[in-house]
Amino acid sequence: MKNFSGNILFLDRSDLNTDEIIPAKYLTAIFKDELKPHLLEDIKLDGFDPQKHIKGKNVIITQANFGCGSSREHAPWALEVNGIHLVIAKSFARIFKQNMFNTGMMAVALPAHVIDDIFTMFKGKNTSLETDLDKNTFQLKTEGQEKRFPFTISEFDRALVAAGGWLEYADAKY
Repeated sequence: MKNFSGNILFLDRSDLNTDEIIPAKYLTAIFKDELKPHLLEDIKLDGFDPQKHIKGKNVIITQANFGCGSSREHAPWALEVNGIHLVIAKSFARIFKQNMFNTGMMAVALPAHVIDDIFTMFKGKNTSLETDLDKNTFQLKTEGQEKRFPFTISEFDRALVAAGGWLEYADAKY
């Protein structure tokens, strides 16, 4: 199972599309590792430099409609090869969200007021997150502050995560 804990990359913007996650010019890549240096290189977000801000991050917390645009598997793959296995947002594009679970990663939607609270309390701070899949909680920690937030995922998505993705799930079941 992939690691769903680690340091957080806060992306304070809605409607981050798959072309911003991984630009279309890299979709001819044969190996996932070829996508690694290009994650979020075309994102439009004031003060964000992918060369400085992605390294060492394992979790993204963002706003609404993450992964909108083209329905390409390359977007989750680019996150995966960069060690980011969990994205938390107010909402996701449906196909992007399922592509995350199909690769054994998690895309978890939390209510808008919870995401707003997280940004208010933790944005701009060196913040880490621990995922407890058994208790369905996220625990965020920074500079003497910590807070737990509950989450839910479907039993099928949980099975995909436990198996490591759709292919591994199918191999074990069929």
